[in-house]
Amino acid sequence: MDGGAKRLITDFDGTMARNDFYACAVDLLLQPEDLAPFEEYAAGRISHFEALQQILGRIRATDRQMQETMDAMQFDPRAGAAVADLSAGGWDVQVVSNGCSWYIERLLQQYAVTVEVLTNPGTYSPEGGLQIELPRGSPFFDERVGISKAAVVRAALANGDCHEVAFAGDGRPDLEPALLVQPQFRFARGWLAETLTQQGEPFQPFEVWSEIATVLCAVS
Repeated sequence: MDGGAKRLITDFDGTMARNDFYACAVDLLLQPEDLAPFEEYAAGRISHFEALQQILGRIRATDRQMQETMDAMQFDPRAGAAVADLSAGGWDVQVVSNGCSWYIERLLQQYAVTVEVLTNPGTYSPEGGLQIELPRGSPFFDERVGISKAAVVRAALANGDCHEVAFAGDGRPDLEPALLVQPQFRFARGWLAETLTQQGEPFQPFEVWSEIATVLCAVS
């Protein structure tokens, strides 16, 4: 980072996109029996990542069906303009996700959004499903989920050249990293917003990801 840099670290599924890819895939592409690996996870026999890996590997869909599933995620169409506004205000944006690069990179490209992405690598074929792998070479590697969002936030906070760090998320893996940043830079919706409210922790609510740019640019 350059001196005085500011960074927004953001989740993807449920945050930049309103809905999780997994939830959309369950609704549109998978059968109830395909979800059996989560019973193994609940029983403690496999990890959360292994359950997700096995389930997504069972997808058998055409390219059109995969695009329809990504469309159902409802990616924020104003994200590109918001990233440009943030950049003009001195903020860079880093996507940190426990999902998969295959659909994240396609959606970002589709909407002409250029940002750094830290996530689990993956490939898709109609015959082999969505194959995701652990990013073992990442400095933020976490065996359970792939990337530790909290580790990414801690690294940014520890960087003396980065004097403001914001975080945006919606789900359970986002609670720990959200609590690491100052309340005025803590953005939440969904489960995360409800939990922070229950815990009496202040935050900035949002419904559409591009709203975050308006807030951050106003305080820059």
